[in-house]
Amino acid sequence: MCVEVKKKCECGSRQVQFHLRDNIMSPRVLDRLFCPACSAGASLNRETMLTDNGWIIEYDMPLARMYGLTKLSLAAEAISPEFIFDQGYATWREMYPGETDDIAGERERIIARKDEDPKRYLREINAWAINRINRLKEAGWRKAMLA
Repeated sequence: MCVEVKKKCECGSRQVQFHLRDNIMSPRVLDRLFCPACSAGASLNRETMLTDNGWIIEYDMPLARMYGLTKLSLAAEAISPEFIFDQGYATWREMYPGETDDIAGERERIIARKDEDPKRYLREINAWAINRINRLKEAGWRKAMLA
């Protein structure tokens, strides 16, 4: 089972959904969130924070390390903000914040063709997915880089 968590950024202008893989970490591991607007004023601490295309996620590292030790049997030094995010233990629910809203129209237009021409639909949806991931990689989104 996976848990979704909603978190507002420090300036309060954006709310993001996070995915917590396999309930290993609790929502309390997500300490603070900075959107691109409020991240400019944040002091980056690489020991507790991860940056992703203008966003900053700050993790409660003592708590995360406790979960890493007790639930994953990992040494404390193996648990870093990058590990937590990249392994999906506390990461964006989407490839990036707001992705679902951004792609809804594109995706729906392609899916609407499904019954008309199933082969064309499969070609188009596959090409769209590949091109979308490539665009996200070029834009520097962390989850896309790992895809």
